[in-house]
Amino acid sequence: MTIAAAQKILKDTFGYDNFRPGQEEVISTLIEGENVLAVMPTGSGKSLCFQIPALLNGGLCIVVSPLVALMEDQVAALKLAGVAAETINSSRSYEINADNWRRVASGETGILYISPERLMTARMLDALARLPVDLIAVDEAHCISRWGPAFRPDYEDLGKLKVVFPDARLAAMTATADEATRSDIAAKLFAGKGKIFVTGFDRPNIRISVEMRREWKKQLLEFVNSFTGESGIVYCLSRKKTEEAAEFLANNAIHALPYHAGLDKDVRTRNQDTFMTEPSVVMVATIAFGMGIDKPDVRYVFHANLPGSTEAYYQEIGRAGRDGKPAEAMMLYGFDDIRMRRMFIDQEGGEEDHRRREHKRLDTLIAFCESPECRRQALLVYFGEETTACGNCDVCLNPPDLKDGTVEAQQVMGAVTGTGNRFGAAHLIDVLRGGNTERIRSFNHDQLPAYGIGKDIGKDGWRSIIRQLTAAGYLQLDVQGHGGLTMTEKGRDLMQGHETFHYREDIGPKGAKKTVRAAPAAADLSDTETTLFNALKELRLELAKKRKVPAYAVFPDKTLADMARRCPKNETEFAEIHGVGAAKLKKFAVPFLDTIAAFQDNAA
Repeated sequence: MTIAAAQKILKDTFGYDNFRPGQEEVISTLIEGENVLAVMPTGSGKSLCFQIPALLNGGLCIVVSPLVALMEDQVAALKLAGVAAETINSSRSYEINADNWRRVASGETGILYISPERLMTARMLDALARLPVDLIAVDEAHCISRWGPAFRPDYEDLGKLKVVFPDARLAAMTATADEATRSDIAAKLFAGKGKIFVTGFDRPNIRISVEMRREWKKQLLEFVNSFTGESGIVYCLSRKKTEEAAEFLANNAIHALPYHAGLDKDVRTRNQDTFMTEPSVVMVATIAFGMGIDKPDVRYVFHANLPGSTEAYYQEIGRAGRDGKPAEAMMLYGFDDIRMRRMFIDQEGGEEDHRRREHKRLDTLIAFCESPECRRQALLVYFGEETTACGNCDVCLNPPDLKDGTVEAQQVMGAVTGTGNRFGAAHLIDVLRGGNTERIRSFNHDQLPAYGIGKDIGKDGWRSIIRQLTAAGYLQLDVQGHGGLTMTEKGRDLMQGHETFHYREDIGPKGAKKTVRAAPAAADLSDTETTLFNALKELRLELAKKRKVPAYAVFPDKTLADMARRCPKNETEFAEIHGVGAAKLKKFAVPFLDTIAAFQDNAA
């Protein structure tokens, strides 16, 4: 099998002319028989990376997926593309699951979507072991790692797959994994015997903003009103606040629906279906909503509270702008959030090591909120990626008032190096303020030049300075270890006087911030083309409802925009439209061609 054969499937089945960045390398590696861990941004086409090798090599491909809704959507989309795929899950009756299994066992179905809980039962593993399993793809693979913020015990059992299916290739896919998480995934899934691809974490189309929370309802309404007619997600910390925010938006003429684990299952399903298939819906949710949500035209994600970690934040904002069009992520942040998040971590129980690590992850997110420099730089540095100032975040667009903190920063660096680059912020602050603690005395840190040098600054002030130094890359936090702070190369330059450091004393905005509305999905179309584009969206929604699938599974907006521009007149021209494969040509050419022809007749 060659990459040329993969390219043919890409065009004939899925209707795409070219691979997206990173896809070809992952697919080639799997075709060659090697295991793969691929870390790719949300919306970059991770699913095709295992679907195409599955179609090329034959045999059975098992896809491990964490959510029923995600499995159902993926299978629906594959079937519309003419791919024989099925799912066995708890939302389906015994009879339907049994029929699906018969198709899998007979070889009629080549791709099976299944949850880790169902897959790892002895009965299912025994049954699958008798079939020609060629490829196993683990979606949302960060859930397998105890280093990750979304660890699921059911995923940990997946480490046994390499023993049960020694001849199968393993593909682990995720959008969110720092270096420690990547190493852990690779070790557990395929004992490190495979290739790791990191194609980058940047989503440059998403504008990133953070504000101190003042009047959260007023801030929320002002933001949502700047996206009239668009879909968005609002994340809240609690079920009570979720209900309150949804009701508040609805009372202000916004089509908003709540989603949290306390709602009746049928209500949750109905609200999610509405959000996925209808335009201009705002989903107000706890973190119970989101993993695997594949709605391309979400124009914004609004956090009414601080998320649990940098990884969680990155994953949640990644649900915006999956179509590549401009989108916005806004977070409100308050000190009460920090208290609540700390409490959640402590109440989770589990090992002390795990709790300590989660507190340090939270520290990193707080540092991001307080960053006096480009937000995107601070976010990407966490994942080990360097970039220049983005010009598309609130700090770049509206630089804050900063204070020269070079002297204070050098005092911190002196404390860090003097104590051996291994202590956390609390101890360093005690040293700087001249604290009389047993720890300081036992290590003789009261003899250091840095001891007591910063007693005029309060603990909160030093915490903010240290968090901002960490966010700006002068200090590095050891998340895997004991949360110690280490001076980086950039920090050494600062210590030697080759760099200066400025920090913000007041992280709250000094006045009302101008909200910049993201461009609509069809911004590059003419007025006439936009009118046709909207007519095609209505047709798509009608067809999706008849088939009980998400609208994007019929065609993404990019395909409809291509139709509106090119106005194909026959099936030959329709086949050349972006995203039109052989199966969708047969299913959808006639209704879309008829709509285009009728539009042109009326315009003539």
